[in-house]
Amino acid sequence: MYGLPRRSRAVLMGLILFIIGSTMYLKSENLAATVPPIRSYFPHSGIRLAPGEAQFRADAIREAYVHSWSGYMEYGYPKDELLPMSKRGGNSMSGWGASVIDGIGTAVLMELHDVVEQQLRIISEIDYTQCEHQISLFETTIRYLGGMVSAYDLLTGPYSWFIQSGKGQKNHDLVQSLLRQSVALADALKWSFNTTSGIPMPFFMLSEKRIKSEDINNIAGFGTLVLEWTRLSDLTGDPQYTNLAQRAQEYLLKVENPEIGEPFPGLLGTNVRLNDGKFLDSYGGWGAMGDSYYEYLIKMYAYDPQRFRRYMQRWIQAADSTMTYLTSVPTSAHASKMLFVGEYSHSRAVALRGSHLACFIGGNFLLGGQLLDNMKYNIYGLKLVEGCRATYADTPSGIGPERFGWDPNLVPSSQKSFFEKNGWYYGGEIDYRLRPEVIESYYHAWVVTKDDIYREWAWEAFVAINRTCRTEHGFTSISDVSRADGGRKDDKQESFWFAEVLKYLFLIFNEEGIQAKERIGFVRGKGQKWVFNTEAHPIRIY
Repeated sequence: MYGLPRRSRAVLMGLILFIIGSTMYLKSENLAATVPPIRSYFPHSGIRLAPGEAQFRADAIREAYVHSWSGYMEYGYPKDELLPMSKRGGNSMSGWGASVIDGIGTAVLMELHDVVEQQLRIISEIDYTQCEHQISLFETTIRYLGGMVSAYDLLTGPYSWFIQSGKGQKNHDLVQSLLRQSVALADALKWSFNTTSGIPMPFFMLSEKRIKSEDINNIAGFGTLVLEWTRLSDLTGDPQYTNLAQRAQEYLLKVENPEIGEPFPGLLGTNVRLNDGKFLDSYGGWGAMGDSYYEYLIKMYAYDPQRFRRYMQRWIQAADSTMTYLTSVPTSAHASKMLFVGEYSHSRAVALRGSHLACFIGGNFLLGGQLLDNMKYNIYGLKLVEGCRATYADTPSGIGPERFGWDPNLVPSSQKSFFEKNGWYYGGEIDYRLRPEVIESYYHAWVVTKDDIYREWAWEAFVAINRTCRTEHGFTSISDVSRADGGRKDDKQESFWFAEVLKYLFLIFNEEGIQAKERIGFVRGKGQKWVFNTEAHPIRIY
């Protein structure tokens, strides 16, 4: 609430008191039967899709995948991603064909049989012991390791029909190669944990294997490994992989120097030394370099509540501190019903700025609210979804910018009227990089509420992206969401376009696939079988 005018603080405190008063009795984790339905707090919008509309939209999203994949295979493969404007490939993710591995889970869910078989053949032939590019342990884990482990879980589980098809033995061998390749990749990367603290090096050359313990890592960089490396241990029966990830994670569960590294309970600084695990700063938030650390705390509890109960407790600390210290209500009358979450600095002052990257937070709170049967997190999550929705709805392109702010003292003069009308302003970076986070939160909001308004918002986003980002051979980032046409096309089809954006969109509208069969999204009272990694790869829970 720092930096808010008195009137806005009063509005915010009223909301917080309402939340607390509504949920004081929800302290036990075993009160699912007594928790009022979400509609008691968020009445249904009354919007319902017409018969056949959901399938029409799912088919349109499937077509976007096929269009993107065809362009990648024609011009981008075997490199990591397609550069659709220049009709060539680019390597930004180790050069092992990131779009293939990032894309396979979505192709499985869409039941694109020929594409899946093509992707499996490619994955089976990758040599993970050879790489001429600098490797990011974080990105390689969430995209490559997460993608392969997820595809293995899907193809040996609800999509085992692929193995049982006419090419049974051949396909069986290809599916099994996913696990073998996951082990090969982890074995190639695991030496990076051999630092004095056990916190891994964030970037390295595979050929050098040179440990630099004087380096630093950020909390997302080593706090977003434990799901993938633990799942690999559970699938193989070899504990070394989860042991490596959990040893590093301990420095975040119990901070060595909390006077610097934990400015609010559960909310941490950003950078940590590799030689002793101590924090170097006190700034951070739910945006870049911190985001997925907080995300994985509750997701590890979803994966195995017995082993990872401490992670859940740590998430509750971070969530409660976020609600208490970082919540911000925009000052305009139009925006007074929205909530945003600020970023914090060394002095414990909160900066009223946010990012598209951090807009997953609404969905993460909703997941936490469902797992813990705690309505205050559901209410808060839905309000955050509304805030991020505004950054899409208020722009001429219909897409939100990379950065935005809502500090009335920092509004650029050219945006005064825009801010007065909407309660936020463009924060300097006005591009759209095919990011999924807002749509990800729509997905969770729809799963929790089953209110089709979130499907409408997701469809509006897809239509806007299809209109501004589509090219002859795929989709690309755009330079300026403040223009109706999105500005310049920036010539990069990110691999997470396959993994996240198209997957979340498809699952929102696909009523006959795995969402209905296996309940990828958590549905209160009916259990959960899957949890998404931060790249939206569904992992079967333990």
